[in-house]
Amino acid sequence: MQLTVIHQTDENKKIIYKIARVVYAETKAKSLRAVEALTSMIQNLATTSGFSFEQIISDNKLFESLNKTSTNNSFMNVKPTNKGFQMCLRVATRMIQGSLPDCCYGATKFHRDEILPDWATSIGYIADIDGLLFYL
Repeated sequence: MQLTVIHQTDENKKIIYKIARVVYAETKAKSLRAVEALTSMIQNLATTSGFSFEQIISDNKLFESLNKTSTNNSFMNVKPTNKGFQMCLRVATRMIQGSLPDCCYGATKFHRDEILPDWATSIGYIADIDGLLFYL
């Protein structure tokens, strides 16, 4: 029997790095639990909306850290050798491979606890995971 090694395409690596950068900027890699929850929320949103990961992680209304005026925007430029970023990379890789369980109870929206978007005032959150509030 001959085995064939299947390598990840460069596109997969690029999207994993993009996801990890956004997750790092939003969570600052406070905890594995927060990183897994936000990454699984991205997966939930992709599944329910039909949008690609690229479209989701480019949404500056969803991810406040993408805005140049955000205090977290500078975290988008994290060095690839940063330990917290490496954790985000591992979790994003697990998500792309389909081995990350839903850690945010089906949520498709979130915000950090120091920000209160208009849409969040009319609905209740379903989980508070290390300062990230998740919504259906």
